[in-house]
Amino acid sequence: MAKMNPEHIKALLELINHSPYFELLAMRVCALNIGYSRVEVELSNQHMNPFGAIHGGVYSSIIDTAAYWSAYCEVDEHVGFTSIDVSVNNLSMINSGKIIVEGKSIKVGRSLCVTEAVAKDSGGKLLAQGTSKLMILHGKQSVHDAIKAMGHKELPPKFID
Repeated sequence: MAKMNPEHIKALLELINHSPYFELLAMRVCALNIGYSRVEVELSNQHMNPFGAIHGGVYSSIIDTAAYWSAYCEVDEHVGFTSIDVSVNNLSMINSGKIIVEGKSIKVGRSLCVTEAVAKDSGGKLLAQGTSKLMILHGKQSVHDAIKAMGHKELPPKFID
């Protein structure tokens, strides 16, 4: 397998972290590597349910995001994904601080990927855990489509020799 281009990852993080939904939830993809991603969210009032704790949908979104991006480095540049099934276990409530979510790819096949993610607070307390099945889309919903949709310049090549 070719080596990931660090310049591509740097430019990709800049692109995706300025997507409207990521900005809405104030989440950031902070790291990507083969089979791994890290997403962080600094909680604020916008993440809270009417009872003063994190809304379960926030856990679902950040678990889905970390799980999704954990598979990115293992596929061709022109391949996209879509989540077809996300299962999230909300294990503990939180109402302030930072959430750190680590995603891991379990299996990347020709048509499906299985990934997982774990959310913890900054002290390491387990908050949520989830799994995701992703359908691989050849030539659809790739990073190139995100570049066009967001009016961004082309990224450096994904892989280097």
